[in-house]
Amino acid sequence: MAENKLSRHEELRYEYLLGNLEYLNPQQKEEFGYLYQKKQMSMQEMSSGYSSSVNKEPHYERYDDYGDYYDYYDYYDDDYDDDYDAYVTYDEYDDYDTSDNQLTSQGLPKYPQTKKSHRSKRKKKEKNPASSYLDYYEGIAHDEPKAPKAKKPKKKHHKKRFKHFLQFCSLLVILIMAGMVYMFYRGVDEVSSGETNYSAAVVEPFNGQDSHDGTNILILGSDKRISQGSSDARTDTIMVMNIGNKEGKVKLVSFMRDTLVNINGVSYNDYANDQKLNVAFNIGEQDDRQGAELMRKTLKNNFDIDIKYYVMVDFETFAEAIDTLFPKGVEIDAKFGTVDGQEVSSVEVPDDLNMQADGTVPNQTIEVGNQRMDGRTLLNYARFRKDDDGDYGRTQRQQQVISAIVNQIKDPSKLFTGSAAIGKIYALTSTNVSYSFLLKEGLGVITSGQKGIEQKTVPAEGDWTDDYDMYGGLGIAIDFNKYQEELKELGLR
Repeated sequence: MAENKLSRHEELRYEYLLGNLEYLNPQQKEEFGYLYQKKQMSMQEMSSGYSSSVNKEPHYERYDDYGDYYDYYDYYDDDYDDDYDAYVTYDEYDDYDTSDNQLTSQGLPKYPQTKKSHRSKRKKKEKNPASSYLDYYEGIAHDEPKAPKAKKPKKKHHKKRFKHFLQFCSLLVILIMAGMVYMFYRGVDEVSSGETNYSAAVVEPFNGQDSHDGTNILILGSDKRISQGSSDARTDTIMVMNIGNKEGKVKLVSFMRDTLVNINGVSYNDYANDQKLNVAFNIGEQDDRQGAELMRKTLKNNFDIDIKYYVMVDFETFAEAIDTLFPKGVEIDAKFGTVDGQEVSSVEVPDDLNMQADGTVPNQTIEVGNQRMDGRTLLNYARFRKDDDGDYGRTQRQQQVISAIVNQIKDPSKLFTGSAAIGKIYALTSTNVSYSFLLKEGLGVITSGQKGIEQKTVPAEGDWTDDYDMYGGLGIAIDFNKYQEELKELGLR
């Protein structure tokens, strides 16, 4: 044991090297290795004689230079016993430079006085009994920054959940659309197979033209169904609806039926505005059901509007469609102008659908204010014009009715019942709108209606002068250049 025990000088040298591990050069590391192994051999001899000793050896304890407690008995390991010969002997350090200018007053080498950087205390490391002094040195003494740990890839569970959610939503949309398509064709089949009291409407010739922004659709309200023979059919509802525009809105323009226009082949010449607008439909119907086409040509000639499709709804089809879509009626705030200069709380309106066998038409009383109207009442409300507002007031009520229908049909509960009703209406309605266009754009009309319907009446209230047509009937004359510009600003031309 005496052979392996460190001398006083070696103890001082060992403590000094241990306290300056981070500054050691290769030669000094080897010197420390030698002292480390010699001290370990001494510790092993002490341990082997511990059980036979009367007085126990002192338990070696100390704190390392980082403030962590360690026990020599726990820290050092027998693993280095077999490796003792691998280290150089102490005799190899006889030529170590010990000149006076490199020695301390105790005869130890001087080391540079470098101020240690202020670092946060390291976490106490668990001492591995199998580690060597080199492991200790490599783990503590090196002042080089450690390479940053590679970040673990973020968990993608939330991405997977979101992906599954999108897949579920897509599937749900597909199922809903499939259901809507099925119900639509079911409604069409009800009419085509004769399950209803009406036969399918006849499609009229229509040379539709694409518009600049979105799609323009001509909406006509006829007092007779096309399938019933319409040579004497008339219309008091003339509208152009624009959908699929850049603004994502539904735009609706109503034309007053008594507006004096030029009708090619009917007017006195190409420049005379001597025919009422609704005459174009009546004359066209007399010409082998060309009412919608002649109305398209007339609107193009006078207002420069390109129209792609037409929809012609007769009174009976309208009423039945409303009752199918809205079993509880359509909620609307009924409004009327003065009658003979007097405010009214109710009006008597003609009830055309309840015409008697002798040809007389009864009246129906409609109260002013909020209420729910069935199809027949809503039709009578939209057609009434015997207040002081005349045809202009009727046009306003027609716009109000269309807006109410579009806004209330967006109810999710009507996705399927509404689709069946639309299919039924489609079969009963004279139109050149294709199946594909209706299925593609129909839902867009409903969703666009949520942004509001931009409405305009041509002409505006009071913006006309009274005049006469070529037959002596009273009509209204307007400034076409002005309204062409307004329709352009609105996006219809």
